[in-house]
Amino acid sequence: MIRLMLAEDMHLIRKALVALLSSEDDLEVVAEADKGEDIVRLGCLRRPDVAVLDIGMPGVDGITAAAELHRRLPSCKTVVLTGLGTPMALRKALDAGVRGFVVKDASPGHLVDCIRRVSKGERVIDPELAVAALDADSNPLTARELDVLESAAGGATVGEIADRLSLSRGTVRNYLSRIITKVGARSRVEAIQIASECGWLWPAPGRDLGILRYRPRR
Repeated sequence: MIRLMLAEDMHLIRKALVALLSSEDDLEVVAEADKGEDIVRLGCLRRPDVAVLDIGMPGVDGITAAAELHRRLPSCKTVVLTGLGTPMALRKALDAGVRGFVVKDASPGHLVDCIRRVSKGERVIDPELAVAALDADSNPLTARELDVLESAAGGATVGEIADRLSLSRGTVRNYLSRIITKVGARSRVEAIQIASECGWLWPAPGRDLGILRYRPRR
């Protein structure tokens, strides 16, 4: 039997996934989590073979939890189940030691097959996302510029960004001006849109993760 932990904050979706996975003869769900901060605790307690984690969990997101679970319980392999099909999300997942990356509109059979293959030590990446990652535009922004733009995308004002990142307001304005120029935008809003479409932005907690599906910029 492959022992599973399932983390999904939406009750109906979680229970549907539990029913789906439990119907397989070789899969057993031994733990369920509806909050990101419970993932590592339950993982260490129940010691599953594979953890299936929603990327958009409230509080601690699924990828952050996956990284800590990988550190604390390396025998447990992780699969990220997400509506956020972007190259940025894929890169962060791989950096966190995630072994499987499946978008939520994949077929149930694909998820089950992914779990089985990951349990055997394989790495399974959604093929459409892998192609998108290869085709994605090269990111021209520095890590600091991304910090500024992500804060702006979350609705923060120049003053709030300055306080959050320990910068002066003038420095933040200079960063935003440089970002707009680098991505070829006409405004801050357009720069956020371009960066989101190209998969360069990582959503802040509480932002609607499902709206940032990767679309190549034309």
